[in-house]
Amino acid sequence: MHSLGINAYRFSISWSRILPRGRLGEVNPKGVEFYNKIIDALLLKGIEPFVTINHSDFPQELEDKYGSWLSPLMQDDFVYFAETCFKTFGDRVKYWITLNEPNLVAQVGYMKGKWPPSRCSYPFGNCSFGNSQIEPLLVMHNMLLAHAKAAYLYRDTFQQNQGGVIGMTVLAMMYEPMRDENDLDHKAARRALAFNLAWVYDPLIFGDYPPEMREYHREELPEFSIEEKLLLKRSIDFIGINHYSTLYAKDCIFSTCLNGNTLIEGFTFTSGYNIDTGSPIGEPTAMARFFVVPRGMEEIIEYIKERYNNNKPIFVLENGYAQSLQNTNVEDSIEDVKRVEFHKEYLDSLAKAIRNGADVRGYFIWSLMDNFEWALEYNIAFGLYYVDRQTLQRIPRLSAKWYKDFLTNNTLHSVTIKQMKESFLGNNLLFL
Repeated sequence: MHSLGINAYRFSISWSRILPRGRLGEVNPKGVEFYNKIIDALLLKGIEPFVTINHSDFPQELEDKYGSWLSPLMQDDFVYFAETCFKTFGDRVKYWITLNEPNLVAQVGYMKGKWPPSRCSYPFGNCSFGNSQIEPLLVMHNMLLAHAKAAYLYRDTFQQNQGGVIGMTVLAMMYEPMRDENDLDHKAARRALAFNLAWVYDPLIFGDYPPEMREYHREELPEFSIEEKLLLKRSIDFIGINHYSTLYAKDCIFSTCLNGNTLIEGFTFTSGYNIDTGSPIGEPTAMARFFVVPRGMEEIIEYIKERYNNNKPIFVLENGYAQSLQNTNVEDSIEDVKRVEFHKEYLDSLAKAIRNGADVRGYFIWSLMDNFEWALEYNIAFGLYYVDRQTLQRIPRLSAKWYKDFLTNNTLHSVTIKQMKESFLGNNLLFL
């Protein structure tokens, strides 16, 4: 990281590594030691740690005892975990992210059932348990309140002495109307944004769920008490987004949809392909629903700026290109020209948003090195560094060399890249 010129690194803490049994057990000293080594090594190299408290995983015992995020009891367990992190690492960590992509956790874990705890119902899947129309709403409600309580604890007990900030990050896809001439599809695109990004950030900024969701959900959508609304509204110092792609949105209220016509999805069908022409919204990548649509970066930042009056700093906490490793030799994987072009174009789009007044403070590439990518395992890669799975050797891709040039103001930059750097330097951005 230091050799690339990176000045910030985002990583997450495994709940089970620190508190294997949640509140019911002791702190694991080996887990604490593991993260202390990471934090101290980063600071030694002048790299700012950005710490995510929870990136989807949690102790199995919490699921077994009370159903984890389906229960309000999970709020207290999360606050206890967060407090342990603040006490243990907060003297050196100045940027805290409570939850990673709660909207995706609710959708994929409790609506589609593709991630643990794999709960769903028809028409989303054939799970043993679950209710896809109700449970995602309950899960999100508990995650939001868990975040708000942890943020209140941080502000009340730790922030003054430790001097850090706290926020959250969501999966922030951009949506465009499938048929540009169709006003209903324009409304569907706005609904899709509300039912995904604003589902999280409206409560954290305005104290309640989006009016677009209230319009369609009645008794299914949980209510916040007056005290909870006040707690939520004071709970973030910044807005974090993970932005990868843009999708088409089609109205399913006044027109027929084969999929996506349910209340929980806002009666909106989304796809990377136009159903009339079959053409993709941008070049497909190795990740389903991730297409190369650089304009979406500027558009999603603009949406956030407009909806929330530009009164919170924005961090782009994930942005990356999915490359297939199947039937690909090492040499071809390392010469990742398409990843280089992806980041050039997305950074250029981000620079336009900054020049238009958006208060953007950081940009993080997903990812530094190839990961175990969830259900896709080692079959796809986002890394600037290729990882040899037999030797664990890390080999810099072309994108790593390009990013080093970008961050260190190499004279080989194009005029466009120089202009981008000027926009970013004015904002003193943090980069992974």
